[in-house]
Amino acid sequence: MSSRRATFWRALVALAVVGVSLYVALTTPARLGLDLRGGTRIVLETRDSPTVRADAAATDRALEVLRRRVDGLGVAEPSLVRSGERRIVVELPGVRDPRQAAEVIGRTAQLTFHAVTGATAGPAGGPAADGSRVLADPDTPGALLRLGPPALTGDGVEDAEAVFDTRSGLGWTVDLTFRGGAADAWARLTGEAACAAPSDPARRVAMVLDDRIVSAPGMQSGVACRAGITGGAAQVTGGFSAGEARDLAALVKGGALPVPVTTVEQSTVGPTLGAEAIRASALAAVIGLVCTGVFIVVVYRLLGLLATLALGLYGLLSYAAVVALGATLTLPGLAGFVLAIGIAVDANVLVFERAREEYTRPGGGSRGAVRDLRRPLRTGFTKAWSAVADSNVTTLLAAGLLFVFATGPVKGFGVTLAIGVLASMVSAMLITRLLAEWAVSRRCVARRPALTGMATTGRLRARLVRRPPRLMRHRRRWLGVCAGLVVLAVGGIGVRGLELGVEFTGGRVAQYTAEHPVDADAARAAVVDAGFPHAVVQTTGENDVSVRTKETGDDEQRRIREALTRVAGAVEVERDDRIGPSLGSELRTYALLALGLAIGAQLLYLSVRFRWTFAAAAVVAMAHDVLLVVGLFAWWGKPVDSVFLAALLTVVGYSVNDTVVVLDRLRELRRTGTSAGWAELADRAVAQTMPRTVNTGMGALFVLVALAFLGGDSLADFAVALLAGVVAGMASTVFTAMPVTVLLQERFPNRSRDGEPSGGDRTARSRDRHGAVV
Repeated sequence: MSSRRATFWRALVALAVVGVSLYVALTTPARLGLDLRGGTRIVLETRDSPTVRADAAATDRALEVLRRRVDGLGVAEPSLVRSGERRIVVELPGVRDPRQAAEVIGRTAQLTFHAVTGATAGPAGGPAADGSRVLADPDTPGALLRLGPPALTGDGVEDAEAVFDTRSGLGWTVDLTFRGGAADAWARLTGEAACAAPSDPARRVAMVLDDRIVSAPGMQSGVACRAGITGGAAQVTGGFSAGEARDLAALVKGGALPVPVTTVEQSTVGPTLGAEAIRASALAAVIGLVCTGVFIVVVYRLLGLLATLALGLYGLLSYAAVVALGATLTLPGLAGFVLAIGIAVDANVLVFERAREEYTRPGGGSRGAVRDLRRPLRTGFTKAWSAVADSNVTTLLAAGLLFVFATGPVKGFGVTLAIGVLASMVSAMLITRLLAEWAVSRRCVARRPALTGMATTGRLRARLVRRPPRLMRHRRRWLGVCAGLVVLAVGGIGVRGLELGVEFTGGRVAQYTAEHPVDADAARAAVVDAGFPHAVVQTTGENDVSVRTKETGDDEQRRIREALTRVAGAVEVERDDRIGPSLGSELRTYALLALGLAIGAQLLYLSVRFRWTFAAAAVVAMAHDVLLVVGLFAWWGKPVDSVFLAALLTVVGYSVNDTVVVLDRLRELRRTGTSAGWAELADRAVAQTMPRTVNTGMGALFVLVALAFLGGDSLADFAVALLAGVVAGMASTVFTAMPVTVLLQERFPNRSRDGEPSGGDRTARSRDRHGAVV
């Protein structure tokens, strides 16, 4: 009865979760990042001014000013958030010209109104001790005006609007409306100016924006002396274009920034690139899911079919969780979403392999003509839980570090990976269990146990049982081979060096799509002739070219674009990333810190869950995998950027995930009280978990191969890094982690209460002393 009650509640919870997920998925649209829908992302950093410190409060005030300016630009669905104490992240969907956006939202915009005290021959300069200053007259080239101290500031402006003046023929102007006391100050200022003679420069009022006179209108004859312009209104003229008038209105209306800001990162993505990434990722997800489903159906038959159905529901749960939390789906986030499909297979495989063991074990099912399939299945779920929990926690640690230390789109990868891991546990341990228990309880299925896939151990396991490998016999040899591979990888890092991406070095990289096929040598020569001899020019496709330079402004990028146009026809900017050198140095530090913390966190967690010797072996294998992937990219000359960092931290999680499953089985074998030595137990653990390692690895490889071939340039390197990490992780578990575990256990054996080696440790030492091979 208790079993039925538990099943009922599990079914109720599963139905509720699936129902809510379906409702959320159908009613809530996904929030796409700029790298998927196109637009401009600008990271601003506030700086101390002579009078104001750029702390969190000042940054918040600056953010509100920027928000009003962006609203004035008319951008749909902009996003402005503070990041840390001094950073402001601005996302402008649909904005393809970052120069215009940066000029408007990043200017200090100190608008002041001054009385003109006279004309002068120079020199121009900033404010004097008495508040006066000399600035160029925009209406008379070469002329200078001497201005009095500010009579009022832009803070008194209530509204600013760009207007096309058809009556007076002034063209585009900016109409201002003042509030409260500022209206009275404006009336006094214009009233004083109206008292001067018509030819006297003092009859003018200067409007100064960021130490530049934008307009210096003279008082009309209808303005009475000492009375001034009442009503709290003014008009700024200056021969503006429509865009200039709107930008000025947005600046004035937004107000002055309380502290200066500077651009430390700027990224522009075209909508075509994002749409292609979505299409490629979706196709890779479908192909990977289909191939994975077919594979596990062939291996596990009915249970595999039910697991495939649960994987489909896993996709629904993951997507619903992403949109319900309001998480931004980015390009690396899509990759994390697709990769989690491979990870989701792991829990199902662990359970099914355990169920097979229980069914084929003597007494594994009930006696009689019809064996009880539910008993081994339930035992499989119970015994697999420890390995499932430990392996997923290690992946969650890596995802958490990505979320904390990464920036921009890579942070989204950490979010979707974490959501995918949690959803996979719900899918496997709840939904798959319900479907499997319901299926095996059918009499028609119980009479045909071979249909379920539990009645046979599979060819691989049968072969391993007949001829178990004696891998640990040559454990020092395996470690020597692994050490040689690490030396080769480190040699690549030393000889070739790492091609650090623009995120870690600072600079600018732009990706263009040309009208005609691009010749790499011609494009490189054109960029050099344009004045950029040190630029790195690469063709990434028949019509695609990327140009990497040191940090450059928008004018320099325009020259590069014009140079490419001369050799390849019209070019469109698909992506444009600019990182300041200070931010690049900071990101490098964060990357190293993230990797160090990843290793430390894994070691600490595994030391709690296992003996320290097990934890050290897992970390050694993980470091081995990381160095191999980094060395591969060094020899290959591929860029090491933030997306690569995401791949590397995922390799950390996956490597430990795979090792933990084998260590968990080794611990279980050790607890049986056997007198076998550690080498023999390690061989048994490898043999018993080898089917799981192969089957889970195949599930991940299907997805990653699909991403490598279909993900385009944006995801290909990411997929290749993970492919290398998955293959290295599968091998290092057997040839690095297990030999290190055996050596450490023999060197530091478990101690019983009387201080002597216990159980298998004592037996192993005895065998070693008598010369037997272990």
